[in-house]
Amino acid sequence: MGANELSALLWRERELLELLVFKLDEEQLLLTNGKTRWLQQGTREVEQVLGHVQEAGLARSVEVAAMSNEWGTSEDATLRELVAHAPVGPWTEIMTAHLKALGELAAQIKELRDANEHLLRSAARSSQETLADIRVNTNTYDARGTADAPTPPARLFDQSF
Repeated sequence: MGANELSALLWRERELLELLVFKLDEEQLLLTNGKTRWLQQGTREVEQVLGHVQEAGLARSVEVAAMSNEWGTSEDATLRELVAHAPVGPWTEIMTAHLKALGELAAQIKELRDANEHLLRSAARSSQETLADIRVNTNTYDARGTADAPTPPARLFDQSF
């Protein structure tokens, strides 16, 4: 294990995060266009990608712990701390580029997540308002086959005039 393996894992994690950005963008398109039929499928795909991202993050943590001895940091060092202790040379630039790209992707994901959450809350509020305006009077039939509509009260007319 070494810096090559860590760099490969970071590339894989970046690819997964880019896929997550795509899936969140896709979910946002579904929300903005009212295509709620596919929203459950889109959400499931986001959750699947998140599972892969978590696995990649775990693999990265294991590799960072292995690299920590080699680069003189503690075993529980973060990627940022590991990059700070990277030997002078190409690995410093490579790892810094990975760190920067991961930070940018995280910012994009947060922005999309917040926007999608806002759209979902607006849709839920709109649905609740629509349901609150629905009148309960359905004028259906009861079990005997008679109209379930209330009959108007009887009226007396004074015809003596």
